[in-house]
Amino acid sequence: MASTPETVAAAPAHGAEHPGLAHHFESYEQQRESASLGMWIFIAQEIMFFGGLFIAYAVYRHMYPDGFAAASAELDVKLGTFNTVVLIGSSLTMALAVRAAQLGRSKASAWFLIATMALGTTFLGVKGIEYHHKYVEHHIPGPSFQFTGEHHGQPVPANQARIFFGLYFGMTGLHALHMVIGLGLLLWLLYHTRKGRFTPDNYNYVEGVGLYWHFVDIVWIFLFPLLYLIGRH
Repeated sequence: MASTPETVAAAPAHGAEHPGLAHHFESYEQQRESASLGMWIFIAQEIMFFGGLFIAYAVYRHMYPDGFAAASAELDVKLGTFNTVVLIGSSLTMALAVRAAQLGRSKASAWFLIATMALGTTFLGVKGIEYHHKYVEHHIPGPSFQFTGEHHGQPVPANQARIFFGLYFGMTGLHALHMVIGLGLLLWLLYHTRKGRFTPDNYNYVEGVGLYWHFVDIVWIFLFPLLYLIGRH
């Protein structure tokens, strides 16, 4: 039966019938799958990005094992362990926020997002304390860099320690930048969660940010033993 102007006018608009569904998707399921695929592709290129740094670290660690071990011993393993626990906790609260969004529990999802943001901010605060310690100790690579550490009772060249700390600040700094971006995304999610935008049918934004946050946490799980634990006696 051909559509008349009257039936067309009476038909609900795409956005009105399915709020939150983009016009180029036929269903929430298709939209969620597309968003998930896009996030996994993004994470894949991020893995390659961080992978280059990990390879550089492995190469230089193999070249200067004593220098890297001596420099690693200057890091505060207690603060590093605390931050590891904090990030693991933030992954839990993020997963709970996604689950609450799937169940349509907007208020609970908002509180879990707030908890995740609080834990992420705590991590950055502790990392800032660590950076300050390295600044006071003149362990930031540059004209004022100083290092007099030893390994097995033997002094190690300062240039080897400089390479370690260059990688330390580069890798942890890049990770911290991803954390800051993640906090911005969480703030955006919190705003829209309180507006009731996310429903059991439409929660792909929460799920996508959750994947990103878990990826950032996993990167730290690799950074912590590489930078803080290997070679420590």
